[in-house]
Amino acid sequence: MNIPVDHRDIADLLAITLVLSDVDGVLTDGGIGYSDAGQEFKQFHVRDGLGIKLWRIAGGQFGLLTARSSPLVDRRAKELGVDFLVQGQESKLGQARKIWRGLGLDSSQVCYIGDDLTDLPVLQAVGWSATVSDGAPEVKSVARSVTSAPGGRGAVRELLEFILRAQGRWDATIGSYLKSLEG
Repeated sequence: MNIPVDHRDIADLLAITLVLSDVDGVLTDGGIGYSDAGQEFKQFHVRDGLGIKLWRIAGGQFGLLTARSSPLVDRRAKELGVDFLVQGQESKLGQARKIWRGLGLDSSQVCYIGDDLTDLPVLQAVGWSATVSDGAPEVKSVARSVTSAPGGRGAVRELLEFILRAQGRWDATIGSYLKSLEG
């Protein structure tokens, strides 16, 4: 992950309270498999799930925006308790704006991570844009940070940890999480 090198980067990261993410190619490796019976399957990385939980423990909100529709994404979103899920919307910018405006936020308080061309309008509109190491070249050219992990291999966790560390909240978040495990 790129490390912020100037005060503007840190200031921009401090403002982030909402993280929105694409699904295919970011939370998954982008592969879409089908069984002989025609059932779709996807694979999600457990570290991304924990990253989302940690972000939410820290008080952040998290949402998924995907051009495709899948019951598997609905299931994973429910498991993780994400705040927003929008499926079947190839034009994601309008949906993203509805979410952040509905929360009374402006775009400077939003981070978006995507990997392909459908993500470009949102990436160009938010305060912090990110992509995965195997993101499309056009996306990498506009993203402010690029994860070292590829999509579906912990990239979202890497991004969320990066933001929490920049905000000085990583250690307290880990402490809260570990305390919750003592229960």
